Amino acid sequence: MHKIINTTTMKGKILLIVAAMGLTMLNATAQNRVDNQGRRQGHWIRTDKDGSKIFEGDFVDGLETGTFTYYYQDGSVRIKNTYTEPGRVCTHEAYDEQGHMLARGTFNQRNRDGRWQFYAEDGRLVKEATYKMGVKDGIHIIYTQKGDTAEVTHWSDNHRHGRWWKRIGKEGYITGTYVHGGLEGRLTEYDDNHQLIREGHYSGGLKHGSYRYFENNQLTVDETWNHGMLAERLVRILTPDEEFVSVNSIACMAPQGKGKVIVLMRDGTKKIDRESADDLYNRIGNDVFLCANRKSRVMVSHDCVQGMGKDGEGREILLLDPQPDFVIFPDEDGLKMVRSLQYEEHSPLDEMK
Repeated sequence: MHKIINTTTMKGKILLIVAAMGLTMLNATAQNRVDNQGRRQGHWIRTDKDGSKIFEGDFVDGLETGTFTYYYQDGSVRIKNTYTEPGRVCTHEAYDEQGHMLARGTFNQRNRDGRWQFYAEDGRLVKEATYKMGVKDGIHIIYTQKGDTAEVTHWSDNHRHGRWWKRIGKEGYITGTYVHGGLEGRLTEYDDNHQLIREGHYSGGLKHGSYRYFENNQLTVDETWNHGMLAERLVRILTPDEEFVSVNSIACMAPQGKGKVIVLMRDGTKKIDRESADDLYNRIGNDVFLCANRKSRVMVSHDCVQGMGKDGEGREILLLDPQPDFVIFPDEDGLKMVRSLQYEEHSPLDEMK
């Protein structure tokens, strides 16, 4: 028996397939369309080689209009740009792959312009910044994890310019003034109890003039700077009366029990500081003094070191000028320090070689 084929039905199916293919091609043509002047027109979808969307949005005469959405490879939204002026001004929102907002602000001709906000993954605001056509200009604020203000800076033409405030600890802070990127004038720092702990002066971004440190509202260090170079540092010692001595006049220091430090001056005189070694050493700093023995915590001025000698039992001892009335046994690091000084140019040890 011969099977009868309904040619009319077959022709109808073929026509439907052809029509569907035509509509698909028409949609594709209508979707990513370029006019005879080469300008993008209408709705566009750009995909990568794997077929994943890169972006989707509408063009009018080659200019972006409405909302343009950019995607991660998994299809989640990466960026949303909503244009208020076609191809020129848009509000911008950036997201991570989990959908958390990272940044929000305005672009003007692809430049950050106006107020911008930046966020952590937990939605917490971490920074606010102001721009003028891509240049930092205006107030910038950084926030702590708790949402408190951590730092406030003013900018002009991509340079810090104006008042500056920064939180230190819970309630402490530093404040000063920037001029064209460099600190200028007076800087102050306060602790959590709002007590002054530091004040100094700057010129052209460098320490210049008086620079002072305080403890419990008492002056403890008084420095003089000359365009970034330390000219003098006076430190307070209690003998038991308060007096200030230059760090350059000290030969060595050695703790002698709790709350007592022997301070040998370069002129051979000896002072007894009635404070802890930690307090005194923190004021002195380590740019002039070296630790001869970490266990006994003896500090010596490196240019007072004259070399090594032997005591009555043949043990190595440190020789200083002036020589203290107590013996200094250097540890291994102290010995390395003396050896390194022997190779320094213009060292006092050169004459002993």
